[in-house]
Amino acid sequence: MIRAARQAARAKRRKPAVARFLRDIEAEVLRLERELIDRSYRPRPYRSFAVSDPKQRMICAADFRDRVVHHAACDLLAPIIERTFIADSFACRNGKGSHAAVRRAQRFLKRFPFFLKLDVRKFFDSVDHGVLKTFLRKKIKDPDFLWLLEVFIDHPVPWTQPGKGLPIGNLTSQHFANFYLDPLDHTIKDRWGVKGYVRYMDDLVVFGTDKPRLWQILAHVGHFLNHTLLLRIKPGTVVLAPSAEGLGFLGFRIFPGLIRLPQKSWRRFRRKLLAREADFREGRIDEGVLARSVCSLTGHVKHAASRNLLANFFDNRLPLEV
Repeated sequence: MIRAARQAARAKRRKPAVARFLRDIEAEVLRLERELIDRSYRPRPYRSFAVSDPKQRMICAADFRDRVVHHAACDLLAPIIERTFIADSFACRNGKGSHAAVRRAQRFLKRFPFFLKLDVRKFFDSVDHGVLKTFLRKKIKDPDFLWLLEVFIDHPVPWTQPGKGLPIGNLTSQHFANFYLDPLDHTIKDRWGVKGYVRYMDDLVVFGTDKPRLWQILAHVGHFLNHTLLLRIKPGTVVLAPSAEGLGFLGFRIFPGLIRLPQKSWRRFRRKLLAREADFREGRIDEGVLARSVCSLTGHVKHAASRNLLANFFDNRLPLEV
């Protein structure tokens, strides 16, 4: 629990709630431990707010003491469910991530002439609690741990229907959501024999040698989502096209021999960088935080063919006064 508290506090130690918890960390952790042992633990209400990055989403911010419990639980949960995942599921896993998913998709574009891309309608808001609990009970037999996981699942998300939804912003939600779609992964790979497939959370891409087969797989995926996972394909997101036309995936435009940065991703990069510069000028962050932010943002766009874009952007920028 102490290790989980320190993990949850990374980059947040200056926040008042975090500082108060860390100031008396042993007593706070012992209090949480007692609540977990006697099952009196209950999460505190979420603090909700909207973000637009790039599309608008509602975020649930858990109380810090609840985030400590999330980290402790995920330290136990992640190794258990990790063993079930296929190699080409890339979200919320060590050694994976969005950039690895982009590279894997590009390798499949070189091997297959066509791709099918789709995503799930309102995925986080639509996850069915009963289905998720059933999946978890098949993997986890410890009654105390199952009780805690179900406490997380049942903690209400304000804008979702009863028995539905996972809060965006919780560490537990990321693991639950990835695990929820794992049966679909195995059905596509093991039952239907698909060789080219990549999933990053609810963004799915299937690669194939002919269009009729991909249309058939689309129908199968829709049926599986509807009847097994109680989900729907998001209208307007289905794209079936030749690989040579390029795949829009995770903020990049991927071609068999090239990765490009779309205009909206480039605008997003500039908007974020300018916002961090404004934070620095107004004293909200220090030079070290600014430098790390710039390195992170530029490192992301460097996964595309963006050398000239970056050179022109930074050459035309006035240096900040430090």
